[in-house]
Formats: sequence, C-alpha cells, structure tokens
Amino acid sequence: MTIRSPKLEKNVQRETDRAGDISAPQSSTTSATASPKPAALGGGNRSEQWRRLGRQGANSSAAYMLGVLVALCLVFSVLAPDSFPTTGNIRNLVVDTSIFAVMAVGMTYVMVAAGFDLSIGSVLVFAGICAAKTMEWVGGQGYFAVLAGLAAALLGGTAWGAFNALCVTKLRVPALITTLGTLGAALGVANLMTNGNDIPVTQKSMIHLAVVDYLGLPLIVWAAVAVLLAGGTVLRHTRFGRHTYLIGSNEEGARRSGIRVDAHLIKLYALSGLFAGLAGMMSLLRFSTTTVGGHSQDALTVITGVILGGTSLYGGAGSVLGTLIGILVPTVLQNGLVVLDVQPFWQNVAVGFILIAAVYLDQVKRRARDRR
Repeated sequence: MTIRSPKLEKNVQRETDRAGDISAPQSSTTSATASPKPAALGGGNRSEQWRRLGRQGANSSAAYMLGVLVALCLVFSVLAPDSFPTTGNIRNLVVDTSIFAVMAVGMTYVMVAAGFDLSIGSVLVFAGICAAKTMEWVGGQGYFAVLAGLAAALLGGTAWGAFNALCVTKLRVPALITTLGTLGAALGVANLMTNGNDIPVTQKSMIHLAVVDYLGLPLIVWAAVAVLLAGGTVLRHTRFGRHTYLIGSNEEGARRSGIRVDAHLIKLYALSGLFAGLAGMMSLLRFSTTTVGGHSQDALTVITGVILGGTSLYGGAGSVLGTLIGILVPTVLQNGLVVLDVQPFWQNVAVGFILIAAVYLDQVKRRARDRR
C-alpha cells in the first residue's frame, strides 16, 4: 500500500531523523524531502544548525569507532612497521573488507528494522557453490558462464533470505531462531551438494577477472563500493528507507500508519540474502575456490561491525556509512593480529568480546535516550 498522506510522510521522516544517520545529518525538525531553503534562514541560524549537526556527528558511534580505527592502525603500524602499513597488506585488508562490507549492508537494513540474520555466512557458502556448479554445467571459458554463475549465486542467496522472511513474518518464528536454523541448514545443503569438498574455479574468464585491476583496485572492491553507495542512498533518502526506520522504531505504529510491515520485512530479508549471495560470488572470485569451511565466523564479524557502526540492536537507528567504519574495526583487528603472528584463536576471542562491549554500549545509549 503506497502512503500518500503528507502528514504520514512527515511522521515517517521524523522517525528517520531520530535514527541519527550521520551519512547525511539533518535537524530532527527538518524534513529530508522539504528542507528550508537557504534564503529562508538567516546567517546565524545556518551557523547554529551546522554547529548542532557537527556536535551530533562528533558524538555518534561512528565517530567514536573512527577514532578507535585510527588508534588500531597506529598501534599495529608501530608494532609491525615492516608488515602492517605496507601497500600489499593494505590491499589485502581492503579486499577482505569488501566481502564483509557487502554482507554488512544487508545486515544493516535488517537490523534497522529490528531484525536479525545469523545465516549470512552459510548462505555465502551455498551461493558460492551454486555459482561454481552452474559454471561447470554451462561450460566454456567465456564470460557467459561467469554471468550464469553470478545469477545462480544471487538467486540462491535471495531464496534463503526469502525463506527466513517467511518464517519470521508468516510462521512468527523469532528471527534469532529462524536464522540460527538456516545457518545450519544452508551449510548442510552446501555440503550435500559437494560431499564436503571444495570446488575449484577453472574458467579462464573468472581467473582473469580475479587478477585484473581496474583503476588500481580489484573488481570486488568496486562491487563493494557500488553496493555501499546504493545501499546508503536508498536507506537514507528514499521512502523505502524511511519505512525501514519506522518499522524498527515502532512496528505497531508502522502498521497503523498503513505500512505493509510483513511485505517490507520480506524484502529486507531477501535483500540480506541477495547481498550474501553476491558476497559468495566475490569470495569465489577472491579465492578461486568455494572455501566451504572458511566462513563460520563471518556472521559474528559482520554483526559486530554493524553494531559498532551505530546500528541499534533494537532497531530504528543506523547508517551505511557507520557500518563501513564499524566493519573496518574487526577486520583491521584480525589483520593486525595475523601480521603480529598471534594465534588465530585469539582473533575470535577479541571479536567476541568486542561484540559484547558494543551491545552493552548500545543498551547504555538506549537507556539514556529513554530517560530524555
């Protein structure tokens, strides 16, 4: 149902502004679609507005995480000056972050609407196997096989996301339980398809795409940039994004406002699955194999990054820009520990405790906001 009431649009926008998205900060009393013209404001009012926006940005979770990120980079650069701040390591860090960032955009949408998705790591594996199997079936060494594999990965990821959504919206199974179940189910189906073995990539066109740089960066980095830009724009500046914020802030209020909440949630979970499918294709391009056993901690890393970036575990707040900053924190931490030759087990310990701290801080902010 399309909402046409100006009053409703104003209420929806007000909920969006309260979410505190720093990617395009605005006053809580200003509509994104009908902001006052500069001529209507005096110089003093404009200055005060910019100062207020600057204070909001400086006090946001993303700004704090940016400081933490800079501190981590400085610490690792001092401890490993010959390894961490090198061009090769930074390139590897950017490429690895790209895969997480694509999944994190989908997770941001779901969590802004007060949802949850633990299955993205398994969906990534499933989608990668669908892509590899499809390219084998199509045969040939041209780009048509690669496009067919990409389509299979996207369809496979979207199918799992839609299944999650139907369980949550129609069967009323909590998102935590649903996605915990599909985490195991998707990985189990993936192993059944391959007997637990990895499938190597043999298409010359796929190998060419993996090794060729475009403007100095691999293709998967540009794919992540496109997803981040599109995801941030849609979430912040469209009706679809405003409805996502409103559902996360007050689901019952959104229903009474005329928003088709269940249909919207189905789109969000399908979108999360779609991005996990794209990440599966990117992983296949990155490693030239399906890496069946290499993504068990992906959901933990992604959820940690999204929460660190300012997306509330309770919904109604978050931004793609904050998610990008947040996802860099666990990936830089993991990369730095590898460079320092720390046992891999400590990486999971560090990310796990960071997640607990992030959720605690989110609860503190929520209680402080409720007291105001």
